[in-house]
Amino acid sequence: MAGRIRDVDIALVRERSPIADVIGEHIQLRNAGGGNLKGLCPFHDEKSPSFNVTPERGMYFCFGCSEGGDVITFVEKIEHLSFGEAVERLAQRAGITLQYEQGGYVPRRDHGERARLIEAHKAAAEFYADKLLVPDAAVGRRFLSERGFERADAELFGVGYAPAEWEALTRHLLGRGFTTEELVKGGLAKEGRRGPIDRFRGRLIWPIRDATGDVIGFGARKLLDSDDGPKYLNTPDSPLYKKSQVLYGIDLAKREISKRAQAVIVEGYTDVMACHLAGVPTAVATCGTSFGEEHIKILRRFLLDQAEFRGEVIFTFDGDAAGQKAALRAFADEQKFVTQTYVAVQPDGLDPCDLRVKQGDAAVRDLIASREPLFQFAIRSTISRYDLRSNEGKIAALDAAAPIVAGIKDVGLRKRYAIDLDRWLGFMDERFVMQRIAEVGGAQQGRPRRAPQAAPVDPSVRVEGELLKLAVQRPALLGPRFDALDPQAFTAPDHVTLHKVILAAGGVAAGAYGGREWVDRLLEHAHEEGARGLVTRFAVEPIQADAHAEERYAGAMLAAIEAIAVDRAIAQAKSRMQRLNPVEEQQEYNKLFGELVALEQQRRVLRDRAAGS
Repeated sequence: MAGRIRDVDIALVRERSPIADVIGEHIQLRNAGGGNLKGLCPFHDEKSPSFNVTPERGMYFCFGCSEGGDVITFVEKIEHLSFGEAVERLAQRAGITLQYEQGGYVPRRDHGERARLIEAHKAAAEFYADKLLVPDAAVGRRFLSERGFERADAELFGVGYAPAEWEALTRHLLGRGFTTEELVKGGLAKEGRRGPIDRFRGRLIWPIRDATGDVIGFGARKLLDSDDGPKYLNTPDSPLYKKSQVLYGIDLAKREISKRAQAVIVEGYTDVMACHLAGVPTAVATCGTSFGEEHIKILRRFLLDQAEFRGEVIFTFDGDAAGQKAALRAFADEQKFVTQTYVAVQPDGLDPCDLRVKQGDAAVRDLIASREPLFQFAIRSTISRYDLRSNEGKIAALDAAAPIVAGIKDVGLRKRYAIDLDRWLGFMDERFVMQRIAEVGGAQQGRPRRAPQAAPVDPSVRVEGELLKLAVQRPALLGPRFDALDPQAFTAPDHVTLHKVILAAGGVAAGAYGGREWVDRLLEHAHEEGARGLVTRFAVEPIQADAHAEERYAGAMLAAIEAIAVDRAIAQAKSRMQRLNPVEEQQEYNKLFGELVALEQQRRVLRDRAAGS
């Protein structure tokens, strides 16, 4: 039984695991100003980035789904690990050897299930890569050579060979201390009549890695005529590997995808290799399944696609009927991207790998450069099935293409493709074609939805929020005036809760040092339900002031909230005066009047200070 990880080690793991670097292995982050970074949230599907990271305080928060925390929390959530497993994973990444308070050093075998399976897959990948060099693997080396790949290329992609034996890998991994249960659970072995046997035998092997570079599964290509299995065999779904959520090559391509704002989708492992080696380093492929919604989510996090339509996703398909069908399937998901989406089809039916062998690297680059907009491809592929020499054929083609055009959400783009469709069919009657599209495709699909109007924010609540952000992020700017505020100065329930946390932590006077240390102190005192999430959110949400003006802004916000409190006192004084008889209760009335004059004067002063922002 593993002991408790020492607090000092947990702190060291946080210190040596820069949150921007760790999160940057999963999503593309861009500068959002004020020391903050922003990207598309990996925890929910969104069109525009609302996921914020603040490296200075080591925190992240998504304003779309309210997920937030520190670097350990992120690894827990993104990898589905326990707290201890997340710390161990980060420690391994940072080269830190953990110590435990009960029992000293804990050997690797006591780590969590995921870490154990990752280690097993790493060992299996090394085993397969070594076996590619043995005499029996000559058939595999010949396969690679015939497709234009050299030994260095195989090493770059980790290509290996599974011996044509029943238990070669199983014996090796059992000898390394892994259990039969782990091998079967990870999909490396399966149960035979007399015990576990290797899942892959006599096949060329490609290790499949996640975005962080960990091997999570394998793809295996048949080499031997005696193998009666399918041409390609993949790791089954396991705790590590979900085929609908995996893209082969993403570990190598992710940085170039982010840099170029481009992703190229190909159909096989050798196509990915060919593209990368030919100068198209943004290529990835699905693994034993068609391209789907989960794959889109992976790519969007690295593309950071937004309404600017700057990025592009390019699908490559064979020029045959099956390739066209695959492209049309992709069309169904096209508008889940905000980027521009294209199809690159080689007319002679060559895939990128064969194209590179026959025509060279430049031909692969030319294929990608000759991409065609996916809408255009889908429409033209549809109408190509009809005889356009007759009116009947033209009408049938128009009716078949109409739902595609009607489904284009962008109104301007939909109109342009309607005009193109008229030209391609030869009607030369745009009004007729547009009317037919509306009738057959259903114009209602194309009506732009009116964006919901955000509820107006109470100015006083906005002031409360800005002041609390300053209290969490820049406590030294507020001083004793903040700690002296009446708790009733905060009215929004979340603000009331967070103010209590700040007071419980000793007020901003106790957080003069600021930074991560102050946020940790607040988290320690965040006992109410939801309070920790509030601390995280307010530690990440940008302050609405430039860095050089924060001190003046803090003074203005303090003055504004004090002015709001004076407003309430004025309202109360006026209410009490209205209930008094100025003749019969003259003394009390005059006293209240004097207080009211003083409050009005105080409000003017505070309003002037607040206006200084």
